[in-house]
Amino acid sequence: DLVISSGTKYMAGHNDVLCGYIAGKKEVVDQVKHMQNILGGVMDPHAAYLLLRGMKTLELRILRQNENGMKLAQKLEEHPRVTRVHYPGLPSHPDHENAKKQMRGYGGVVSFEVDGDLWQTAKVIDSVKLPYIAPSLGGVESLIEQPTVVSYWDQAPEVRAKIGIKDSLIRYACGIENFEDLWEDLSQALDSV
Repeated sequence: DLVISSGTKYMAGHNDVLCGYIAGKKEVVDQVKHMQNILGGVMDPHAAYLLLRGMKTLELRILRQNENGMKLAQKLEEHPRVTRVHYPGLPSHPDHENAKKQMRGYGGVVSFEVDGDLWQTAKVIDSVKLPYIAPSLGGVESLIEQPTVVSYWDQAPEVRAKIGIKDSLIRYACGIENFEDLWEDLSQALDSV
């Protein structure tokens, strides 16, 4: 009945606004609007402007992020320092057939596993020059992170292993940069390990 989503990620698309939005049937949204009038919590005018600015380029950004994501996944799958790529656009992904039925693009987030330990994987992250090290997605700039260190540092190795978070896992959220620049940068980082 109601979709609650972050406007901070893809919708705004520039990593410079904090907001959320709801969508749904008018009668349900009207109930939320009534509560909002009582409780407050409205977006400031500048944040609204930034969200509207991002919405104007949403389609163009999504197309480029999808394109960069697919190209990156394909290149990573061929790289000798990468043991596994998690991307629904690849035929090797276990849910690829479902993704083909449900998606027009496969997204800009590519996760992959490096042939190395925690510290070798950290060296890859530290060796890239273009993406920012950050746990987000959907912006014009590419972001990279090592989930073990950034998002799951407080979980025991056994817990991380149970949910599939390996020390060698890297999450790369593609921005809209030139793909050849992104690949050259990531490739040199992988080769440095």
